[in-house]
Parts: sequence; C-alpha cells; structure tokens
Amino acid sequence: MNKNRPFRYRLGYAVAGLRAAWRHERSFRTQSTFALGALVFLLILRPAPIWWALIGVMVGLVLAAELINTALEHLADHLHPEHHPRIGLAKDCAAGAVLILSAVAIWVALMALWSEWR
Repeated sequence: MNKNRPFRYRLGYAVAGLRAAWRHERSFRTQSTFALGALVFLLILRPAPIWWALIGVMVGLVLAAELINTALEHLADHLHPEHHPRIGLAKDCAAGAVLILSAVAIWVALMALWSEWR
C-alpha cells in the first residue's frame, strides 16, 4: 500500500507518472512543448508579474488536466477494454476539459500580448 509512505516515495511515484506520460502520451509532450513556448514568450516579452502568474497557472492547469485525462483513459481501458458508449463519453468529456483549459490558456496569452502592445 502506498498511502502513508514517506514523502520521498510519494514524490517518486509522481515523477514516475510524469515520465510515463512523457514517454507514452503524444498529447502530454505537445502540451509540454507549448508550456516551454509560453516560457520563451514570457522571457522575450517580459510582461508584468501578474501575467507570469496567470500564464504559469494556466500551463499548470493544462498539464494537470492532461495527466488526469491520461489516467482516466488508461484506467477505463484497463477495466473495460471493449468499446462502450458510456466509457467513450467519460473519455470524451475528459478530453473536452483539456480542450477548454487549452483554449482559456490561449486567451490568457492573447490578453497578455494585447496588454503589452497597447
């Protein structure tokens, strides 16, 4: 049981999850690449600290949602390998959540650009 293990063990499980997502999930690698692009964008533009915070929060939310989506997909596929409409709906909803957060992240980036250029 992993529940009450020391922090270093729990951190190791989290890092293992990040590594697995990086190795096996193209979407996670794509979102991570966009996150790196956001950092470059911030370094070049040097906006006010609030924009650093907002963009950082959005990057974290998108990556976390991608990890949750990945976990849900793997669990659902393991528990019910055959196609099932309700499992498909759950997976589609999780993917929709990632899409919404990604769209909001783009909106925040556009507002940062607009704020700096006006």
